[in-house]
Amino acid sequence: MNLFEYLSDPANWQGTGGIWYLLLQHIVYTLAAVGIAAAVGIPLGILIGHTNRGSFLVIGLSNAARALPSLGLLVLVVLLLGTGVGPIIGVLAVLALPPILTATAVGVRGADQDAVHAARALGMSAPQIVAKVEWPLALPLVISGLKSATLQVVATATVAAYSGGGGLGQLLISGNATRNYSEMFAGAFLVAVLAIVLDVLLGALGWLAGRHAHPGSKRSATRQQAVLAA
Repeated sequence: MNLFEYLSDPANWQGTGGIWYLLLQHIVYTLAAVGIAAAVGIPLGILIGHTNRGSFLVIGLSNAARALPSLGLLVLVVLLLGTGVGPIIGVLAVLALPPILTATAVGVRGADQDAVHAARALGMSAPQIVAKVEWPLALPLVISGLKSATLQVVATATVAAYSGGGGLGQLLISGNATRNYSEMFAGAFLVAVLAIVLDVLLGALGWLAGRHAHPGSKRSATRQQAVLAA
């Protein structure tokens, strides 16, 4: 049986161990982990970028993230907290946090200073400057950070199966145990397809945000000035 025969067999898509169920688990792990990381990283990144303080935290987290072994961290957390969905999502959220935090802080700090100074001259408060100037300009970079975090989590979530968490990584483990290489290839193929789909969707969202944040037409520039004056 080759890869496409395995994927075209309806029996492999049904039940709690079927592809649909494992794919749904993988997506839930990814969305939950990135959502938690975004809930922490975006506000913190805005604060760091706006005040220009705490940059050492961003640099430290980025360097630490590169050094963390995903499987080793997951095994350590499972040994300390036990198996289950919570520890798995927690580990994935930790891995997703640095790119989101870094992108948000850099995006807010790199906002057009002329626009920021103009907003201050109009008497805007700090929250208004963030909401109306810095955040819209930083949004494309924030989405880029979300995309990086999402792709990292999609790939890393395959190790969730090693702690009994399921996901598409279960196909790799089960296929390796039974020497069913078609099942293993199917798991790797589906992870790659999921990553590509999410990359395209978030890339399109980032492109739209970039067009809104950096419009080229005179009409759009006039609209931005009206927003500042509102």
